[in-house]
Parts: sequence; C-alpha cells; structure tokens
Amino acid sequence: MATTSKDKRISLPVEGMTCASCVAHVESALKEVRGVSSVRVNLATEKAALELDSGEVSLEELVRAVDEAGYTVPVERGSLNIGGMTCASCVAHVEEALRGVRGVLSVNVNLATEKAMVEYILGVASFQDFREAVDEAGYTVEGLAGETYGQKEELERLARVKEIRALRNKVAVSAVLGAIIFLGSFDGFPWVSNLMERTYYPFLLWALATPVQFWAGWVFYTSGLGALRHRAANMHTLIALGTSVAYLYSVAIVFILAFSPETLSVRGIEGAVYFDTSAIIIALILLGRFLEARAKVQTSEAIRRLMGLRPATARVVRDGQEIDLPVENVMPGDIIVVRPGERIPVDGEVVRGYSTVDESMLTGESMPVEKAEGQQVYGATINRTGTFQFRATRVGKDTLLSQIIKLVEEAQGSRAPIQRLADVVSAYFVPSVLGLSAAAFLFWLFLGPEPSFTYALLVTVAVLIIACPCALGLATPTAIMVGTGKGAEKGVLIRSAEALEIAHKANVVVLDKTGTLTLGQPSVTDIIAVSGGEEQLLKLAASAERGSEHPLGEAIVRAAQERGIALEDVADFEAIPGQGVQARVNGNTVVLGNIALMETRGLHLDGLDAAAVELSKQGKTPMFVASDGRALGVIAVADTLKAEAAEVVSWLRDLGMEVIMLTGDTQRTAEAVARQVGVDRVIAQVLPQDKTEVIKSLQRQGRVVAMVGDGINDAPALTQADVGIAMGTGTDVAMESADITLMRGDLKGVLTAFHLSRSTIRTIKQNLFWAFFYNTALIPVAAGVLYPLFNGLGGVPSGLHFFFGDLGFLNPVLAALAMAFSSVTVVSNSLRLRRLKLSLS
Repeated sequence: MATTSKDKRISLPVEGMTCASCVAHVESALKEVRGVSSVRVNLATEKAALELDSGEVSLEELVRAVDEAGYTVPVERGSLNIGGMTCASCVAHVEEALRGVRGVLSVNVNLATEKAMVEYILGVASFQDFREAVDEAGYTVEGLAGETYGQKEELERLARVKEIRALRNKVAVSAVLGAIIFLGSFDGFPWVSNLMERTYYPFLLWALATPVQFWAGWVFYTSGLGALRHRAANMHTLIALGTSVAYLYSVAIVFILAFSPETLSVRGIEGAVYFDTSAIIIALILLGRFLEARAKVQTSEAIRRLMGLRPATARVVRDGQEIDLPVENVMPGDIIVVRPGERIPVDGEVVRGYSTVDESMLTGESMPVEKAEGQQVYGATINRTGTFQFRATRVGKDTLLSQIIKLVEEAQGSRAPIQRLADVVSAYFVPSVLGLSAAAFLFWLFLGPEPSFTYALLVTVAVLIIACPCALGLATPTAIMVGTGKGAEKGVLIRSAEALEIAHKANVVVLDKTGTLTLGQPSVTDIIAVSGGEEQLLKLAASAERGSEHPLGEAIVRAAQERGIALEDVADFEAIPGQGVQARVNGNTVVLGNIALMETRGLHLDGLDAAAVELSKQGKTPMFVASDGRALGVIAVADTLKAEAAEVVSWLRDLGMEVIMLTGDTQRTAEAVARQVGVDRVIAQVLPQDKTEVIKSLQRQGRVVAMVGDGINDAPALTQADVGIAMGTGTDVAMESADITLMRGDLKGVLTAFHLSRSTIRTIKQNLFWAFFYNTALIPVAAGVLYPLFNGLGGVPSGLHFFFGDLGFLNPVLAALAMAFSSVTVVSNSLRLRRLKLSLS
C-alpha cells in the first residue's frame, strides 16, 4: 500500500530504541526516504511522527528503512473471515478495500477458504478499520480467525452449517414458486387457461415472483449493487442486473396490460411476462450455490478433522488429586494422567509409566510409537496400551497440532503464482461483460428479428447470467485446499501454495546424506578379530570407549550393550584428537583409533590395513584395536542407509530429476554410499556453511532445485533452495526454514510431496482450462451467435427448441443452469485429489 498525498501525517511505531542516539539513527533513516519532509521520533512513546510531501510514500519503504537502521516496526498478521464473496472479482474488490486501509502492508484473499490474510503495522491499522473497509465494499467481516475465534465457532464456520441451512431454505422456496410461475405460463393446463382470462392474473404472477426476487435473491442486491456504488462489479452484479431486467420488464408489461394495452402494438414489444425466467434463474443459481457450499465443506475436511482431534478435557494432578479440567486451563508444568484409549491433551514429556502411542494423525505412520520416561508426547495423539503420566511443556496455540493447523490454514489461504492469470482476467472480466451485454442489447434491438425488444432483452439476460466468473475464482484455491489438506493427512506439511507449485517444476533434488539418506546414527557394521572372538574384541573396545563422547565411540559402546556384554572398568582414559583414544583396561593399555594412530605408536597391523582399505571403499570407518603393542582387530562403524533410500532415489530419477548427494564426508566414503543408492552426482567434503553456495551454483545454471535435509544443520541451504524439504519430526526450525516439512524421517515422504505437487497443479490447470473454455465458448452463444446459423438452416431443429427457441437465442434459464453448475464441476474436480493414492506401490 502507498500512503497518498492525502495522508500528510503518519505515526509509525518503532521498537528496539534504547537511547537518544537510537532516536537520531531512526530519524536519519526515515528522512532518507523520498517523500518524507520531516520526522520526529519519541523514545518514550516509541513512535515516529512523519510529515509527508505531496508525492506518494510507500509504507514498505518506511518499514524497510527502519529495519535497515537496526530497529523494527511491529508488524502483525491477522486472518479475517469474509462473507458475501462468490467469484474472483469479489476477491479483487475485498483486496482493494483492505489495501486502502492505512497501515496495511499486504493482503491475500482466498475465495475457497473465505479468508483474508492481512499483514499490517500494529497500532496504525485495526480490526475495526478492516471491518469498515470491507463493509463499505459490499461484503462482511464475520470475525477474526484464530485465537479470538473459538474452536466450536470455527468448526461450524468451516462446516458452513448456517450458510447451507439458509441456502437450502431459499432454494426450496424459490424452486416451488418458480415452478408454479413456470407452469402458470403455459395455457395448456386447464386451471391456467381459466386464470389467464382474469385481469388480475398477471398481478398474481408478479406477487409470486416478488419474494423470490427480493427475499431469496436479496444477497445479489446487497453485494452486487453495493459493489457498483464503488465503481466496481462482481458476479452478484451480473445476476442482480440480469434478473432485475427480466423482472422489471415483466412488471412494466403488467401495468401496460392493466392500464394501456394498446401501447403493446409499438414495434418490438410483446405482451408476455418473464417472471418465470427471473425466478427460475435465481432458484437455479441458489441451487448451484447450495451444492457448491456442500462440496466446499469437503475441501476443508482436513482442517476440520485436525481441529476436531483436540480433546476437550485433561486429567491433571493437583495437590495429589486427579481432577478433570478444560484443556484450555492446562498450564505448562502440570502433571497429566493418560489412560489407555484416551487422547493426549497437550504436548509434554513422560515422567512415569510406559505405553505405545498412535501418532498417525501427525506423521501418517500407522505403527504405534513406544513411549517411556523422558520421551516426548504430542497433543491429540492416542494412547494405546499403558497408563502414564507426563509433564505439560506446550499448551494452547504452542502445541504441535496447533502449529500444524496454523501452517495448513496459511497454506490453504495462500495464493499460487498460477492463479495470477485468473486474477488478471477477473479484474477486467465483469466490466467487459457489462459492456458486451449492452452492445448485444443494442445490436439485437436495432438489427434483430421481431419482436426485437424482447429478443434483445433475453440476449442481455442470458449474457449477464452465463458470464459469471465463479468457476474461475474457485479453480485454484479449491485444489490448493484439498491438496494441502491431503498432504497434512500423510504427514507432509506444505507451507504455501507457491511451494506446492514450484515443487512440480523441480528438476534437481539435492539430498543431504546424514539423517536424510542415512539413519543419522553410526552403528557397528563389521568386526574382524585377529585373535580371540568378536565379542572379546568388542568388549575390549567398548570398555575403552566408555568415557568417550565421540559418535563412533558411542556406536561401539551401544553395540556391546545391545549384545548384553558386560564392560570393564577403565583408568587413565585419554582422547587423542583426530586419531582415537587410549585407556587402561584390566591393567592393559588399549589403543583404539585410525591408521595414523597405529603408525604413530609403531604397531604392526598383521594385514589388517588391507581389510581397513576394503571397508573404507564400502563407505565405512575402520577403527583398529590394539593392546600392549599388538593389533587385535578392526571394528568398522558406518551411518547405515535407510531401507527405502535406493528405491526412493530410483523413483526420483524416473520422475526425470537429477539426484545429487551432498555430504561433508571424504570423496571415497561419499562415492561408496552413492553407489549403494544410485544417485547421479556426489558433492563431497562440503562444510555446512558451504552448502548454500552449492545450491546457488545450481540455480545459476538455470536449474530449479529442491533441497532435502534435516531442517536444522541444513537450514540456510533449505532456505536458499527453490523448494526446501525438511526431514524429521517437524521441529520449529524445520517449519521455519523449509517450504515442505515431513513429519517423519521416512524418505518416501519426499516422493509424496512431489506426487502431490504434480497432481494438484495438474488439477488446477484442468480447472482453469474448463473455466476459461466455459466462458469463452458460451458467452458468444448467449449473445446470439447461433442465430445466423440456424436462420441459414431454415430454423432451429424441433429437438433444440427448448434450448434455443424458434430462432437460435439461448434460453436464459439454461444460461443460469450452466453457470450454476460450472463452479460445482470445478469444486468436484478438486475433490478428486482426496482419493489420490500417495505411495510407492
């Protein structure tokens, strides 16, 4: 938003100032922004009072200037529930209205979720400002989504209970009255022919049509004509104008028939009324809206399901007693008891007991996870077997489930780049249709067949009704909603619609080795003993490593413990940096380390060096064990590959992607792993801080890069990549750094993300094609382009009379039917994504 010349003064909040020099820095930074004439910064109120020149000043520039000076302008994000939107042009009008509020930095309105995501400067713009702006544009704000909007109310809103009930009632009334009016227009029925002779009969039809026009169809006036007051137009404008033309024309005919029937002999006017046309058009459009609303409920099913998982109460231990409390009253630090079959109310850490927990609602993994003392549990997951107690660590909006819901909501409310085309078209579409309908009216009025006025009127109504761009507005957001919701069900959290779109363009996948292709935990793979058994060698090595914190030493100790080997006490432990360790075990000096350590100590390896070279070629790290000057054997340790790694890499290559492995390991170790998984390229010996440069290098080659990492060590590279995919359990760092977060460490989630992206974008393209095709093909038909064709053929075939009458003009009722069901078709096509199979099989 740009602050215009009318906004000569503005007060900007500034945080981070501590002294007079801070004030000077902020003032200096703001004065450098073009268009700012004077600045006065108050340290006590933490506000900057600016006076502006007549030129436009961008708020974004002011915020950026403060930020670059080392301070911050507090920016808030809010989500508004918007009522009354029906098409893409409605979205544009609401966005324009909200951008006009001083203090708003960005606005993103989503037709499918009926939400507006607003980024604004705290203290400059307020919720009341948003409400007034939206109301003035002809729409309504039905509440703030999120914390100030209760779960029950939000679930009801998502389920559209009130909207569907109201639409159902209006459809029923308008359909019954419309049917009566329609049947009452045919004199073939005995009761109709008798009534038609009565002078009051046209008034009876008028009385039946009026509640349909102004009760059932009132929403079209409040929104459509409200938009016209602000020199804009939307779908409701077209419907209101189209039906009003037919209704008011019929009213005029009623009065002419009653008071001056002789004037009907004027050229181009016949005595028929079209109350049935306006009433049935409204009934059909409302029916389409009703079916669309019911279908749209299914697009938000994933969010409703997640929100519905939140338990209402928690069993908390207070003063030694177990009491049931509303979950919103649970505080961090509370001890909570969970019994078998119950949902865990909040996030926490097990302090007593053991159980297995079904975490499928978070990760998509059906296998229960064992939980013992010290392990994390998450709210809304299901306790399966045992009773345990845990200490609450994160409650309310801080729980993992709440973070997931927020992430999915933001993704569903975001806008994909592919939607820009629809937005641009919609901005010009409705005004163009209004101009086209006026041109069509004048054309057929002066050049059309008799009665020309009647045909011109029907063509105008048909064009106005059939051109409503509701399908165009729903094409992208409904598919995004279903796609991101489907991903959440499978443990794939997609941060934005843009990430979903870019993912389908990725042609290079960069896989971090440790923790991504491998388990991320070294383990013993080989034991080669020169003398004595393997267990004796492992016992000696593990005893020596008991005091070590090195991951390779921990792997050896863990291997001994897993085999139930009792370890010996050690003395004189010494870690030798870069080489290994030395300690006394049962009075003997034991040395454990690499070949450099062995050579330093002058130890003879008895051929073990050849075995070590072979192990190294396999990507393993050999560690020699020696005691009292004699080599006893070699123990190899490696970070083992995940079971699905090779299969996933193969599938990625089948998708046409180049697969690159990135690692800090030596070239030889990296190539050994690469041979096992089948990647195309290996980039080895890369320090964590250099991974970003590798991504940049690929991007400079014009490649679209997807980076897959653990979301913590790889955060900079994930951020740099076109699409960052974080493996793991959805830590805060992963969610912030990555565009897509996999809630579990299974590599198959990467395939799920790409499959979902490609399927969603394919669905969007299908929706946009049919939405564009529908309007492009049918508007000319409604405008009467078939009249010359049928006229040349000698008239309309009898089987097509209902559709095109006697001369080839489209029946306005059919225009309403086509328009109403076009949006239902788009939503239904998007809903097919719910049945998408996301697996390797």
